[in-house]
Amino acid sequence: MNYYSHETAIIDEGCTIGAGTKIWHFSHIMPNCTIGENCNIGQNVVISPDVVLGKNVKVQNNVSIYTGVTCDDDVFLGPSMVFTNVTNPRSAINRRGQYAKTHVGKGASIGANATIVCGHDIGNYAFIGAGAVVTKTVPAYALVVGNPARQMGWMSEYGHKLEFDADGFATCPESEERYQLKNKEVTRL
Repeated sequence: MNYYSHETAIIDEGCTIGAGTKIWHFSHIMPNCTIGENCNIGQNVVISPDVVLGKNVKVQNNVSIYTGVTCDDDVFLGPSMVFTNVTNPRSAINRRGQYAKTHVGKGASIGANATIVCGHDIGNYAFIGAGAVVTKTVPAYALVVGNPARQMGWMSEYGHKLEFDADGFATCPESEERYQLKNKEVTRL
C-alpha cells in the first residue's frame, strides 16, 4: 500500500488509489473509485461508487462526492460542499440509472458549503464562491458566487481576480502570467 489511510476510514473493494494519497478519519471510499496520486481526502468524506479524482485533488472535511462526478488534477473541494446526481430525487422512486454527470476541470476551486447541481460542468480554473449554488455550466476561469450562482468576473490560475484592460488583457498579480478575454472566453497566453 503506497497511500495512507486512517484506521477509521473504510475503503471498499475495487478502488484504485494513487501513491502519496492520504485518507483521513471516518471517510468512506465506495467500490470502484479511482483516486489519483497525492490527493488529500479529509475527515468524514463520502466518495460514492465509480467516482474519478485526478492527481493532487484536495477534498476538505464533510464533502460528499456522488456517482457521476469526475474531477481533473489539482481540484480543490472546500469544506462541506456537495455535488448532487439526480435532478428530481424522490425517496420512494429509485433513479440510480438516471444519474447526471458533472465534470470539474483542472485546477478548479469550489468553496465551502457550495452546492453543484448535477449535469453542470465546472471549467478549468473556475472559482466557485463559498455557499454558491451552481445551476448551470461554469466556463473556464470564471468566478461565480451566490444563489443561484452568477458570474462576477474571471480568475487567474493562481486564484486572483483578473482585471482586464480595454484591449482584453490582464496580468495575474502573483504569477505575472498574462491572460486574454476574447468572445467571453479567457485564455492564458
